[in-house]
Amino acid sequence: MARRVTDIHSSRITVDALGRPGERVFLLQASEGNSTFTFKIEKQQAAVLALSIDRMLEELAQRFPREISKLEEPLSSDLMLQEPFEILFVVGQMGMGYDQSEDALVLVLQELILEEETDRDARVARIWASRAQMKALSRQIKEVISRGRPICSMCGQPIDPDGHFCPRSNGRERIH
Repeated sequence: MARRVTDIHSSRITVDALGRPGERVFLLQASEGNSTFTFKIEKQQAAVLALSIDRMLEELAQRFPREISKLEEPLSSDLMLQEPFEILFVVGQMGMGYDQSEDALVLVLQELILEEETDRDARVARIWASRAQMKALSRQIKEVISRGRPICSMCGQPIDPDGHFCPRSNGRERIH
């Protein structure tokens, strides 16, 4: 079976979350021309993506120095999700690369295949973006994650809006 690959030379790339903290769905979205592609990701995947982008940009700044001007950075409106939210696939794995000839980063997304679906190949999307787009994407991801539930200082777990029973207090104390 041939692997289905979608190449997206993005004019826009963003991540945002829909829903209330604790019940949010994280979406990664990229646009090319009039086409918009939406992928469902996990919060942890988004956090790792932001970290990976930062590390790659640091490495590129040392190996292939080039300043990113403010004019290259996307407008804040480009970092908003666009409807409709038709999810192409749920992301199972992500990877990143760099094309020196184009000075472009590529984000590779591979579809999550469930056990009962092993008779087919995972779909793959490659999203090509500039350094400025990826820098803005990293900032956007960090901002979206910060809007989530607060973290309990005792156990490190998220605190729901109605609080939680912290395991470090042996369930005797409700943390708000």
